[in-house]
This record gives sequence, C-alpha cells and structure tokens, in this order.
Amino acid sequence: MRVIAKRTLREFWESAPQYADAQGPLEAWYTEVHKAAWRTPPDIKAQFRHASILKNNRVVFNIGGNKYRLVVAVDYQRQVLFIRFIGTHSQYDAIDAEVV
Repeated sequence: MRVIAKRTLREFWESAPQYADAQGPLEAWYTEVHKAAWRTPPDIKAQFRHASILKNNRVVFNIGGNKYRLVVAVDYQRQVLFIRFIGTHSQYDAIDAEVV
C-alpha cells in the first residue's frame, strides 16, 4: 500500500514532547502497511486484528498499546491509504471517524 503521507505521522510525533513516544509504533505501523497489498477489509483484519473497519472505507488502528488512534481512508483498487487523523483517545472521541 502507498501511504499518503508519512510526513503527517512525523509531524504528529514531532508536534509535542508528549507525542514523541508515538514515533517507534508509527514507524513500525508504516513499515508493515507499506509492504501490504490489501484488497478487502478482511485482509486488514487478518494482519491487524484490533483494527476497526468503519463506513466510507475508513479504518481505525490502535497505535502504541492503544494510546493513540490512527484513522485512514483506504482505496483498495489503487492500493493507496490516506491518513485522515492521528491523535490520542480523547482527541479521537471529538471527531467523526467516518467523515474525517
């Protein structure tokens, strides 16, 4: 999968000292996803069993022992994954993950 854009992840962990611990888990997530070739939501669940599949091709990943949430939009046909949100649980609770 092509991830648009890794820069968004880097900007998150560099945005505040309290998010620096997200760097390792986000880089590990990126490495795994970049190698993936998902065709359907069950393909994602097979690799990331704690991922949540939502409407509008949105997927929520738990990052860093579930300390952070990452919301992506997946275009299975083009093999592209768009990062839509990264934040803490409380920040995630303030958004609508199906439309971000």
